[in-house]
Amino acid sequence: MSQVLTRTETPESSDERIENTPSNGFTVCVVDDDPEVVEMILATLEEWGYSGVGTTEPQEALDQVQSGNCRVVISDIKMPTMDGLALLELALAADPGIHVILITGFYSLESAVDAIRRGAYDYLAKPLDRARLKKTLKEISDTFNQRHRIRELEGQLLQDLNFHGIIGKSPAMLEVFDLARKVAKHYTNVLISGQTGTGKELVALAIHKMSPVSQQRFAICNCSALVDTLLESTLFGHIRGAFTGAMDTRPGLFEYATGGTVFLDEVGETSLQMQSKLLRVIQNREIQRVGSPEVRRVDVRLIAATNRDLRTEVLAGRFREDLFYRLSTIQINVPNLMERLEDIPMLVQFFLKKYNQAYGKQCMGLTRRAQTVLLQHSWPGNVRELENVISGAAIRTTGVFIDVDDLPEQLCKRAVRTNSSGEEWRPLPLDEVRRIHIHRVLEMSHGNRVRAAQLLGIGRTSLYRHLKRVNGAEKKSGPRA
Repeated sequence: MSQVLTRTETPESSDERIENTPSNGFTVCVVDDDPEVVEMILATLEEWGYSGVGTTEPQEALDQVQSGNCRVVISDIKMPTMDGLALLELALAADPGIHVILITGFYSLESAVDAIRRGAYDYLAKPLDRARLKKTLKEISDTFNQRHRIRELEGQLLQDLNFHGIIGKSPAMLEVFDLARKVAKHYTNVLISGQTGTGKELVALAIHKMSPVSQQRFAICNCSALVDTLLESTLFGHIRGAFTGAMDTRPGLFEYATGGTVFLDEVGETSLQMQSKLLRVIQNREIQRVGSPEVRRVDVRLIAATNRDLRTEVLAGRFREDLFYRLSTIQINVPNLMERLEDIPMLVQFFLKKYNQAYGKQCMGLTRRAQTVLLQHSWPGNVRELENVISGAAIRTTGVFIDVDDLPEQLCKRAVRTNSSGEEWRPLPLDEVRRIHIHRVLEMSHGNRVRAAQLLGIGRTSLYRHLKRVNGAEKKSGPRA
């Protein structure tokens, strides 16, 4: 039968106890198959000002860990039902942030090294050296207090680094914030570029909130989600009977948001015909509802966003040059997550706070090995992917720290480095890199060598010379695999 003994500190203790009482009040669980040893250690802990709970059954100690009732375990190695190393492994699996101190009557340097390698915080010999145990507990207490202060500072820093819902402290993001502040008071048109998931819409909303029209409407239209006819109706409105299904007259987003801001997401996906109509809005501040000859005046600020390189699209003939210059008077580039890795810890804290509240969890952070996994990932989905990872991990975890097992399986597999196109990267000779790049530009230009030369920044003669050299080499070596 197990025996559970409890010792709890009292405020009226000696000066030494008050001095040594941990400010975070963690509880120490003592487990040993000898009740007298449990009693002795609990009495010592009470003398030093620590709360303690004792048991002779390792499973009960493991239950204390799993329930979060203790943050430190002092365990004997040799026990009949479960040895201390097995308890160590199970305790760390249940709570990677737990500190386990192992004690043994058969101390050896080899066994101590093995225990530390397996994750033990310390390995002590019997009879216990009081000074050594006290020093070890003081180190753990200092570590907890330090982490507590760090979490408080991180919480304050999180507030200070929150730029209208965007978190960042990297130089690249601080530059984005600075430019957004400058243009917010004066802009009429802004182009925001960046990869999918970087937070372009949040930057657009921040600019609107800091603008003189912040009290007016902020209308959003995802241009890539609508076909041309529906997009035109959405932006400009329509009159009754303009097309099948138009049962009434409706204003479009430009009229709806007049006096405020219209945000056109993925503007690079629009057709040339739609681009010409957008150009008229920008130039003349006029719109026509679908099916109506009436010209209406609108007064809106326009923010456009794209994940494409619009300069390249212009040269390829897929985007109007005059519209590009109208939109890009002020251009803000939002960096991808790989360009701002130093922001990941703060973003993790931000998302943890968000999903702790959403799911009723108490996650305090990530284990070191989970943090390492996040920093090694290539993040093709950028901040949006990171948020989804933290959201899912917060649901899955049962402890106070998110561990590797709580992360998606594909995240834990060391990713192969890829290039910007998502293809596997491998070292190549410089001539081969040049050949591949020129052929890709030619494909993008649909074989138009004049446009390809413009995109490559070389003369047509240089391009022809290179193609002739490559074709000659291919004929000599035979077709490529």
